[in-house]
Amino acid sequence: MIDHTGINVANLSISKQFYEAALSTLGYVVRLDFPDAVGFGASNANQDDDPGGDFWITQGTPFNPRSHLAFRAANEAQVVAFYKAALAAGAKANGAPGLRPHYHKRYFAAFVLDPDGYNIEAVFHNSALE
Repeated sequence: MIDHTGINVANLSISKQFYEAALSTLGYVVRLDFPDAVGFGASNANQDDDPGGDFWITQGTPFNPRSHLAFRAANEAQVVAFYKAALAAGAKANGAPGLRPHYHKRYFAAFVLDPDGYNIEAVFHNSALE
């Protein structure tokens, strides 16, 4: 199980604003904010969770090739909200919300490219479709 992960971003301020807007739709908030890094995590974290969160952005040279990160959504509405918020915050569309049956029949996701070109996804595995 992954405890936390992160990416390097070219402009921390721009990326922080982007991720605050996009990830808020999935229940994420800024958990720690340093001059060169920001940690995001669940707003309803418990005492056993890392106080810094599970997703970090750090000022630096973006990875090449760019990484793909998928964030779990609680329902299809969150996937749609993520997509709309990400586009409003400056993302480029990379796959509108919808089913992706080539992954599996319950896979509902949306994809955007963040300010550095990372492929960021929100996904919901809809058990009602079984």
